[in-house]
Amino acid sequence: MTTLYPPLQPYAQHRLAVTPPHVLYVEECGNPEGLPIVFLHGGPGAGCEPYHRQFFDPARYRIILFDQRGAGRSTPHALLSDNTTGHLISDMERIRTHLGIDRWLLFGGSWGSTLALAYAEAHTERVLGLIVRGIFLCRPTEVRWFYQEGANWVFPDHWEDFIAPIPEGEHGDLVTAYYQRLTSTDLDLRKRCARAWSLWEGRTANVVPHAEVLEFFGANQTALALARIECHYFMHNSFLEPNQILAQASRLADIPGIIVQGRYDLICPLRSAWELHAAWPDSQLVIVPDAGHSATEPGIMKALVWATDHFAKSTPWPTTS
Repeated sequence: MTTLYPPLQPYAQHRLAVTPPHVLYVEECGNPEGLPIVFLHGGPGAGCEPYHRQFFDPARYRIILFDQRGAGRSTPHALLSDNTTGHLISDMERIRTHLGIDRWLLFGGSWGSTLALAYAEAHTERVLGLIVRGIFLCRPTEVRWFYQEGANWVFPDHWEDFIAPIPEGEHGDLVTAYYQRLTSTDLDLRKRCARAWSLWEGRTANVVPHAEVLEFFGANQTALALARIECHYFMHNSFLEPNQILAQASRLADIPGIIVQGRYDLICPLRSAWELHAAWPDSQLVIVPDAGHSATEPGIMKALVWATDHFAKSTPWPTTS
């Protein structure tokens, strides 16, 4: 990951209580007087990783990372109750006000792009700009592509492992079949299904398999939260109105944005990024020609760091001149 900024540690960590019993883990890195930017992780349910801090120049940015409800270091782990898109948007507002931030930049990939866009459409006046990657608009066609029919034509070998825990008679609706098992009282069944669900995502995230990505997605802690929370959201249409992001894209009209998309992203195919760009006149679309979905793809990392450097230079702020 030679294109990233050097590793760094938080200068502040917070435990922020929201809807009981949820408590969010929040950290701040970089320059306390810098341009505020919030990192929105994927999933939902994936949680933040240390390298996520490294997309930003620590001299110019006040970098805020948090684990969304039920994910990472937030507690309780993998909890589904009071865990919706609306709750996450409210959590972002709680974090913003708690940290004394008036306006900030949003940075999110995959589900993080969904959350960034939904927040920006709900709180336009609080957003300086957006950097979004691997666009996921949470439409039923996108969920069906990855979890029912589409991506399995490209990865039939990994698909066999994904469908293995589900009896053949339930293959017609795999999200529902998984949801029944991921919410089961049988903990061993939940863990087994969670790992199969999570590894399907990890194995398809890069053009060439990436050992660190597979290790992350295969870890029990990550897999259980990722699988349970993702499936919970998909069973409820991600708690969004039909085609909500594009239908409300006019609200983004005065917000600058950079969309970074891998040409060979088979988790969140390019079409969604293309349609978002068409509906958002102030956006710039960067198509990385040799990349898949993951932020660990070299071309995507380079484009994301370029995007954060661009905003650091172009956004008026006392410490960025």
